[in-house]
Amino acid sequence: MSRIGKKPVSVPSGVTATIDNGTLSVKGPKGTLTMGLSDQVTYAIEDGSVAVQPINQSKQARSHWGMQRTLVSNLIEGVTNGFTKVLEIKGVGYRANSQGKTLKLQLGYSHDVDIAVPEGIEIKTPDNTTVEISGIDKQKVGQIAAEIRRWRKPEPYKGKGIAYRGEYIFRKEGKKK
Repeated sequence: MSRIGKKPVSVPSGVTATIDNGTLSVKGPKGTLTMGLSDQVTYAIEDGSVAVQPINQSKQARSHWGMQRTLVSNLIEGVTNGFTKVLEIKGVGYRANSQGKTLKLQLGYSHDVDIAVPEGIEIKTPDNTTVEISGIDKQKVGQIAAEIRRWRKPEPYKGKGIAYRGEYIFRKEGKKK
């Protein structure tokens, strides 16, 4: 039994959820998100909540159960509050600047790194060492944050690079004489 899957996802006021032609559509104050439904689980909208149940007790149906419930929860959370990831840049001369629909990074390479901001994502740079990525789709926000981080991962000796806020960087001791 899935502990996560058993709990129905409550739909707050101001948010509407509808099932039509194998897709779940959630509309809220921040926008609209849709998701294709899995054929291994059944979805029911009742009493201001969305319930997810497996179609049978097969291993595949039970493995889809909790994940599908979490995806529905992420849709509802996204259209009500949205998602945010914060990246911190550490290193001498490393900085970021948001210019319209592009993010310009200076990361110690011989050239600047320009990253195009996808539709539905907003990138802010409150200062030149902090990048705030926000949007209603959790997968898109996490994906663009990972792509930015990939340009200069934090290294273990000095801690230089791009890290998520609150991320622990395992530090190593340098070479001994």
